[in-house]
Amino acid sequence: MSFSFFKPSRPKTPSELVKAIRESLLALDTKTVVEVKALEKALEEVEKNFLAMRQMLSGDGEVEPNTENVSQFAIEICKEDVLGLFIHKLHVLGWEARKDLVHCWCILLKQTIGSGNCCVEYIESHLDLLDFLVLCYDNKDVALNCGNMVRECIKFPSLAKYILDSTSFELFFKYVELPNFDVASDAFATFRDLLTRHETAVSEFLTARYEEFFELYEKLLTSANYVTRRQSLKLLSEFLLELPSNSHIMKRYILEVRHLKVMMTLLKDSSKNIQISAFHIFKVFVANPNKPHEIIAILAKNHERLLMLLHNLSVGKGAEDEQFEEEKELIIKEIERVSRLPKIT
Repeated sequence: MSFSFFKPSRPKTPSELVKAIRESLLALDTKTVVEVKALEKALEEVEKNFLAMRQMLSGDGEVEPNTENVSQFAIEICKEDVLGLFIHKLHVLGWEARKDLVHCWCILLKQTIGSGNCCVEYIESHLDLLDFLVLCYDNKDVALNCGNMVRECIKFPSLAKYILDSTSFELFFKYVELPNFDVASDAFATFRDLLTRHETAVSEFLTARYEEFFELYEKLLTSANYVTRRQSLKLLSEFLLELPSNSHIMKRYILEVRHLKVMMTLLKDSSKNIQISAFHIFKVFVANPNKPHEIIAILAKNHERLLMLLHNLSVGKGAEDEQFEEEKELIIKEIERVSRLPKIT
């Protein structure tokens, strides 16, 4: 004889689950900190719905997700404007709900339906959501969650280009030096992705905003914070010297005395790692066959100090050391050569 009085609940369809998520998120609007129990109950409902969403999108460990359900869920999420609610309600959610949300966000943005991607297209039509996400770096409670979400967005060229061209981009120059190390490191990871992931967008951005960008970037290179100086120098080398599409930016950069002076200062840094990283950019100034007179004059005037710094600079043992020493010898010879040139009045 069966004593089961209740049938197991039927799993929600994608449409039903999206509506349930939307209602539970909107319910947070009517709750205040004073109504602690009401707020706790509303958050519990959100967590329950988010868990169901996670299981629908990625399975439960035993059963794989139904691809049709995943696609339909992505469509409904956009149709009901829930994608925007995810971002605006993030700061209210508990730790577990935020973790589930970020996990699902990454899955949703990858969903290609037909020839398009409805979630990316939704964000393209609501670009203020990207600005809001970037601003969330100011809230240390959700900064790492938002950082993950932003990096997922900037995998797509159109979204990366928007952030680069927006006023929000300048905020990263502040965020990478926030006192919270974890948040600052996460912000730098996003900053790096923005400047390296999509070559064409980055090249167009640097071409259009060259002066403004490098004025701000110089402050990072000369920061009192060791980590900031080292990371910024390494990133500069990466997007300036390693991305072919930025060759015209590099050629312009190495013609300017102010940039050479920064590298010369970094060659004197107390950190050997920073000295070596600075050398790899400094050598491009020196090796340039078309050095302007101003650059030659600076090298000649400071040749004794530069030669002393270079003679004392070494990476250690191994194959890298051999190549480094060869490059260093060439740079030393070139500095010695320009120091013997007749002074130009």
